[in-house]
Amino acid sequence: MIRKIIQIDEEKCNGCGACASACHEGAIGMVNGKAKLLRDDYCDGLGDCLPACPTGAITFTEREAAAYDRAAVEENMKKRKAEAPLPCGCPGSNSREIKRETEIRPAPSAKPESRLSQWPVQIKLAPVNAPYFSGAKLLIAADCTAYAYAAFHEDFIKGHITLVGCPKLDSTDYSEKLTEIIRNNDIKSVTVVRMEVPCCGGIEIAAKKALQNSGKFIPWQVKTISTDGNILD
Repeated sequence: MIRKIIQIDEEKCNGCGACASACHEGAIGMVNGKAKLLRDDYCDGLGDCLPACPTGAITFTEREAAAYDRAAVEENMKKRKAEAPLPCGCPGSNSREIKRETEIRPAPSAKPESRLSQWPVQIKLAPVNAPYFSGAKLLIAADCTAYAYAAFHEDFIKGHITLVGCPKLDSTDYSEKLTEIIRNNDIKSVTVVRMEVPCCGGIEIAAKKALQNSGKFIPWQVKTISTDGNILD
């Protein structure tokens, strides 16, 4: 049958994997560092992947293609969930927990310690399910906050599972991904850290929407960082 379906320009693809993460049908995979449409019948032709692509490598085309097979997609997604892989093929996005030998706050003269306890941290790359989400205090932070606030690791990342993003530069709605993370895991609390600039409100809105859509009542708070590195509230 002739129908609308995506096509991927391999020369424009930079291998970031954002499209694979955005595709809810598992139609896109990473092959040899490039995004590839794995099966025509997995693609519903709605194009959730298009806005996620930073290089414009994905477009629509009309061609002979197998009909969208919802049953096949659901079976594929069940298998993927059971295997718990990330949709991005980039090796740097492999999900893992980071164990720290000490939780003692370093002396002022000592070298500061990283408090990051998991990888990846980007919202777009984070898995929906991971062991470290069980009983987690979730930190959802705008990218710039860690640069503006000097004690970010000690005061915010420590004791939390960290997810970061920039709603302005990513040009995407994080709420759906965050909803699935909160809904499918035993999240104990949510802390949102944003900058004072208006465009940073997108990450706060996404977190609020995710909490509402998850159907759960979870303690949450918002902290705002000024551009000169102070906590405003």
